Amino acid sequence: MSFLLRNIARYAAQKLASDPRAREKAAKVARVVVDEARHIARREDKARAAGRALRRAMNKLQGDR
Repeated sequence: MSFLLRNIARYAAQKLASDPRAREKAAKVARVVVDEARHIARREDKARAAGRALRRAMNKLQGDR
């Protein structure tokens, strides 16, 4: 299973490296992920903060909010 995931990650990295628009979008996503990680790290209850961050991401993907 990890072999498959490694190949998928390598394929995605190659696509990002070759497409300038994809690189730009990946950089934006990385910034959001870093901001969420900082938010989680500052919280006393990290598990709850991580759960809320996951819920926000799921809602955003589903277009609910």
